Amino acid sequence: MSDIKFGEEYGFHTRAVHTGNDIDKESGAIRRPIIMANSYALPYDPTDINWSEAGKAVYTRNGGANQSYLQEKLAALEGAEDAVVLATGVAALSAVFFTLLESGDHVICSNVSYIAVYRLLTEHLPNKYGIEASLVDTSDLEAIKKAVRPNTKLIHIETPGNPTLNISDIKEIASIAHEHGALLSVDNTFASPYNQRPTSLGADLVVESLTKYINGHGDAMGGAVLGSKVLIDKIKAEAMVNIGGAISPFNAWLIMRGAVTLPLRMRQHNENALQVAKYLESLPCVSFVAYPGLESNPQYEVAKKQMINGFSGVMSFGLKTDFDTHNAFVSRLKVITSAVSLGHDESLIVFLGPEDERQYLYPKSFHNGFFRFSVGLEDAKDIIEDIRQALTRVGLLG
Repeated sequence: MSDIKFGEEYGFHTRAVHTGNDIDKESGAIRRPIIMANSYALPYDPTDINWSEAGKAVYTRNGGANQSYLQEKLAALEGAEDAVVLATGVAALSAVFFTLLESGDHVICSNVSYIAVYRLLTEHLPNKYGIEASLVDTSDLEAIKKAVRPNTKLIHIETPGNPTLNISDIKEIASIAHEHGALLSVDNTFASPYNQRPTSLGADLVVESLTKYINGHGDAMGGAVLGSKVLIDKIKAEAMVNIGGAISPFNAWLIMRGAVTLPLRMRQHNENALQVAKYLESLPCVSFVAYPGLESNPQYEVAKKQMINGFSGVMSFGLKTDFDTHNAFVSRLKVITSAVSLGHDESLIVFLGPEDERQYLYPKSFHNGFFRFSVGLEDAKDIIEDIRQALTRVGLLG
């Protein structure tokens, strides 16, 4: 870890550049090296070492150098006491549930959420461990209050939610959770810590898929959980060491490099996405646009209150056309790439057809199929022109 601490007295851009970095004492390099070792030198008498202890540089599953540097940077960006980084975003989500929930517990979750969360809470955790889950519209505070039970231990929300961009009021939900003795975890992947910092709004834990905006280059996978040292120590010990979802040193180094430009990239994602969303909203062939930065969005005021720098780069939209024309539109795109994931430098689009198993949870406007669109860093005019020419070629624009 760095000898100089770049805490919240420094600006976000400065923390993104400097936190976790330092001069390498052996080589004099001004960048931390990739330390690919999986084992570290033991002390003269190793007999009192707890081999399952997290954070000790003994074995990379317990904690490695590049992992530690990245954890320091992420905690500083979020404004959290501590962080644990893991192999993927799903590993981070699973770590939260595995550590905090026991057989007989109850969890409330956003009814529209990442497919892995949906499966964990509706299939794996109930069937294997007897953990109960209620999926509710977490933009509806009364629905959350009604879902609370005596055995509710955790409320987990995504905001913006995947893929409907549903917005949940973090501060209000934190109050509900804490009033009933539960914890609140927030998946912040769509927003990133540049746009939204849930711990400052009362969340106990924040989950980030580092694969997305924080890395930003589409070339490394990772996940993180951030929060108080007490909770993160527990997750490190139970989920990282004993489940083994440790991140590789190389991926930690790649994500550390990518995070340096996070504020610059997010500013461009924010600006581009708002321009694209307004363009799409103006087209008669577009059936809906779900983007929290549009003033027409019913949850705009909540988003504006808690998304401090912008509304991020992801939206969903539909076309007034049949199934095949949706796919034909994608096939005509030149700048925008048809691929899953989000937060890359390039614009990515994926068509989610009406056979999606979670369709019954989506608003009606989504039921005929829709696009999840991650707006990239290209020139906004080129992204808009690409959409225009593809719509024209399939006959939806004159």
